[in-house]
Amino acid sequence: MVSRNKLVWGIVVLVAVIGGAVFYVFNTNRSTQKSFEEVRPSRGTISSSVSTTGAVEPQTRVKIQSSVGGRIEEILVEEGRLVKKGMVLAMLSSTERAALLDAAKLQGKSEQTYWDNVYKKTAVIAPMDGQVIVRSVDPGQTVTTSDSLFVLSDRLLVKAYVDETDIGRVKVGQRAVVGLDAYPEIQVNGVVGHIYYESHLQNNVNIYNVDVVPDQIPEVFRSGMSANVKIIVEEKYNALLLPIRAVESRNGKTVVLQRRGSKPEDVRYTAVLTGMQDESRIEILDGLSDNSVVLLPDTSFVIPGKKGGSNPFMPQRSRTR
Repeated sequence: MVSRNKLVWGIVVLVAVIGGAVFYVFNTNRSTQKSFEEVRPSRGTISSSVSTTGAVEPQTRVKIQSSVGGRIEEILVEEGRLVKKGMVLAMLSSTERAALLDAAKLQGKSEQTYWDNVYKKTAVIAPMDGQVIVRSVDPGQTVTTSDSLFVLSDRLLVKAYVDETDIGRVKVGQRAVVGLDAYPEIQVNGVVGHIYYESHLQNNVNIYNVDVVPDQIPEVFRSGMSANVKIIVEEKYNALLLPIRAVESRNGKTVVLQRRGSKPEDVRYTAVLTGMQDESRIEILDGLSDNSVVLLPDTSFVIPGKKGGSNPFMPQRSRTR
């Protein structure tokens, strides 16, 4: 009985050893085999840009105040109204006229009508063409000459905040794309209209304001809205493009991997000259053609301790020593 148990346990151990050996050999062979994905360069548009934030602001903001203190009698425009230069925005009575009319009202309707025609109201007039973006008063409200009654804007634009490290790449006339935080589905094209000469300090960084003038202003634009701005500093059409992860750096050269035979392990590195790049693609200037086939390493399995080239175009993780 004892010998039979030993025999059974011996068989179990032998099967386990053989299974482990087969598993080890299988995984070793699989780990040493490299699998690749074949891709061809594609033609397309690639651009280099400066991305930043900004805010919707009036290009020209004009506060309108009354020339006399008194009482607002009529408001003739509302917020959002487009007005022309010389248009009457409101009517008010001076302090003296308001007091005189209040006294005449006690004397009867005819007395009030008489003084209303004799002592005319004062008109508040628009000084320029624009849009009413603020209305600060209501009928019956008493105002002084220092109170702001309305705010006019000739047009809305986006003021972008550009870091001093990027401002050297930004030029007047460059194309820009604007998105609003409040309406992420809306993208508005525009151009850089003005770069301010003086910086301001923000979070210990020198920031320059850059005016981006939209090609058209959607109805949803409101002064003060937060915006995301992408300024296109360089753009190329019909460029030969590859995924960034297809390009490596080996021995000081920029290379891509290509097949040189029928066997999976028959591969070679080809030196290439690169140009612009964006978040996922890189331009190939020399070394490949439209019909070239490039191999992308399968990154789903990484051999421990594998040595070789690195991709200088991808973010690198810092290592602690």
